[in-house]
Amino acid sequence: MKILNFGSMNLDYVYSVQEIVRTGETVRALSRKVCCGGKGLNQSIALSKAGAPVWQGGLLGEDGGPLRAALEESGVHTELIHGVAGPSSHTVIQVDEKGRNCILFYAHEGLRVTDGLIAETLAPFGPEDWLLLQNELDNAAQMIREAKARGMKVILNPSPANEDLLSVPLGLVDCFLLNEHEGAFLAGEEDPSRVLSALHGKFPQALIVLTLGEKGSVCLADGVRYEQGIFPVQAVDTTAAGDTFTGYFLAGLLEGREIPQCLRRAAMASSIAVSRPGAADSIPLPAEVEQALAAAE
Repeated sequence: MKILNFGSMNLDYVYSVQEIVRTGETVRALSRKVCCGGKGLNQSIALSKAGAPVWQGGLLGEDGGPLRAALEESGVHTELIHGVAGPSSHTVIQVDEKGRNCILFYAHEGLRVTDGLIAETLAPFGPEDWLLLQNELDNAAQMIREAKARGMKVILNPSPANEDLLSVPLGLVDCFLLNEHEGAFLAGEEDPSRVLSALHGKFPQALIVLTLGEKGSVCLADGVRYEQGIFPVQAVDTTAAGDTFTGYFLAGLLEGREIPQCLRRAAMASSIAVSRPGAADSIPLPAEVEQALAAAE
């Protein structure tokens, strides 16, 4: 089995600030760094670092060399990435002194995924392989239909949660990995205590993993509910927290680990990531995760 992650790859312009800027306000940034990011890239690197065989699909502009290099340095297969004219997608990220962030995203040509590109990218994959998607690229509906026609399992991280999701055949998704906001959007339920059951009611066939920030995570699989707390740390940058969790959880499933162990490893990997600056650079290696888990026992 192998994983195709058809997702975004961005150059992240990260500004450290005392407080995130408000409407009409001008603030002085404390520092600026240019990093490799995008939910697609971050999740592929997390998957690869966690030991999963992962191929990255998507589009890179003429300045995308550092993004391709970051993927390859982490062991991600990049031969399915296609080039486009002009700049790559990029973000402007503010990170405050408490590790909270806000993100402005500019796509250019990086989201324009055609039916032909989808067919070409999915061609090497078949039954038992997995397709991982986020909601940052165009044409997710066709990606899902094409993958299911090939017998692939579809995993969706519906981020960002917006109206575009309503055109996606969500009933074909095998696994949802989402946070509180995304879960509430898809469930149509604001009460956090009811979101998981509401999602299960809408998508009874799917494995559902819901991350709850400081409250940890919950998972519903085959009618069984699992819970996992967080490992408290001093947060430095939460940008890659969810992507790290996603990568480690899916890598554990691919290895055949039990769900409680997958959740525990993902929680620890995420806690390590938020204690470090940056996105892809903050994702830990398995040895670091195992050492931290042993110390926590």
